[in-house]
Amino acid sequence: MKQVLHYIDGEFVEGNSERQITVTNPANNEAIARVNCASDAEVHAAIASAKAAFDSWKETPVSERARVMLRYQALLKEHHDEIAEILAQETGKTFEDAKGDVWRGIEVAEHACNIASLSMGETVENVARKIDTYSYTQPLGVCAGITPFNFPAMIPLWMFPLAIACGNTFVLKPSEQDPMTPQRLVELFEEAGAPKGVLQLVHGDKSAVDILLTHEDIKAISFVGSVGVGQYVYKTGTDHLKRVQAFAGAKNHSVIMPDANKQQVINNLVGASVGAAGQRCMAISVAVFVGSSKEWIDEVAAEIGKVKPGLWNDPEAGYGPLISPQAKVRVLDLIAQGKQQGAECLVDGSDFTVEGYETGNWVGPTVFRNVTPEMSIYQEEIFGPVLCCVEVETLEEALELVNNSPYGNGTSIFTASGAAARKYQHEVEVGQVGINIPIPVPLPFFSFTGWKGSFYGDQHAYGKQAVRFYTETKTITARWFDSDIATGPNMTIALK
Repeated sequence: MKQVLHYIDGEFVEGNSERQITVTNPANNEAIARVNCASDAEVHAAIASAKAAFDSWKETPVSERARVMLRYQALLKEHHDEIAEILAQETGKTFEDAKGDVWRGIEVAEHACNIASLSMGETVENVARKIDTYSYTQPLGVCAGITPFNFPAMIPLWMFPLAIACGNTFVLKPSEQDPMTPQRLVELFEEAGAPKGVLQLVHGDKSAVDILLTHEDIKAISFVGSVGVGQYVYKTGTDHLKRVQAFAGAKNHSVIMPDANKQQVINNLVGASVGAAGQRCMAISVAVFVGSSKEWIDEVAAEIGKVKPGLWNDPEAGYGPLISPQAKVRVLDLIAQGKQQGAECLVDGSDFTVEGYETGNWVGPTVFRNVTPEMSIYQEEIFGPVLCCVEVETLEEALELVNNSPYGNGTSIFTASGAAARKYQHEVEVGQVGINIPIPVPLPFFSFTGWKGSFYGDQHAYGKQAVRFYTETKTITARWFDSDIATGPNMTIALK
């Protein structure tokens, strides 16, 4: 069984805490690794090491920081499939899905290579007579990241490459459910030539999180996870005067107009709803059928019903198991509530298993019709392979439905009408909008911009907003007097 390691002060260590966590294969719940939770002393040591490293790292020329990122993204590409295999085995994701997870993280590491241009300040000459004003961006200090189980490569890579490229040092606390992938990311970062102390890795539970949230030397916190924990992280961090960005839950709607391309709608809804077992914050969990498009619901359900979950290395598998038995129980409970509350279950994956892996956390694709906003399956983020179908008569009704949701992570509209698309993108109260695209996650030169109850904070992940989050702006106003210009036998300056 693999022993997962911490990375503290430039050394990989097992950890001294007596609290131990077992990492299991979600396909059969057999143990594959174990990790000793970081003790309080070890978390403090990681922060102290990061603080000490900051003094020299912040003075490292931006071109040198960029070169570390160039070497790192090259190593990530070289080891892409290896990382994806580790990720698939501990999350249960299919290999193709795992590769996508890794690649989206690599794209952010690539973006961090542009840190010189991303860090540029601004200058105005003669803001007043012979007075100039200019600004610099400077790093904050020690930053921390708390990441979830569902994207153990992508989301850590959302955080520490940009934070470190900006001149900060970083403490990463990944999910204890799949810690092997983050460890491999850190190993490659060390191989890329990152100086000792610039990046720290601590595994643990709430006690480690609480230290990060309250320690006076932590200047900024990045978090991705559930709503309740996101609110806790944001409130606790800001109460301790830290900068916090907390990405929380979602309930993403896809609006289907009658003039949309039916086959494109069906194809896109299948992957967007049950792909990755629905365990992604940008999954489409509600399909809103407008007018006559409701006639397509049975066809959508039939196609989703053809998707078969399976093992990570099964090329025929549509998706893998849920991350844990607890996650499975929760999803099954919500499916049962949907039936009890009057939704029509067109496809029921409650009893699905994979032969030879009956003890795994399997839930088959599930589709409900006649879902109303009062039902639990509509109100709660299911985080499973479940699609809820809602029927409305007009685009205005669809907009009202989506805008009444407390969440605002992502949404999409399928239509052939530019006017309908324009109205929807302008009026919908959601931060990321797709037009004939089911999951509108922006590339790293933009930012991941969830709204409302899906995000707590001011500056979002990656892109220019992340650079602003991980830096402070210093503005200088300067005045120099002509009379102070030195003159001499070898210096002639014409003055007016």
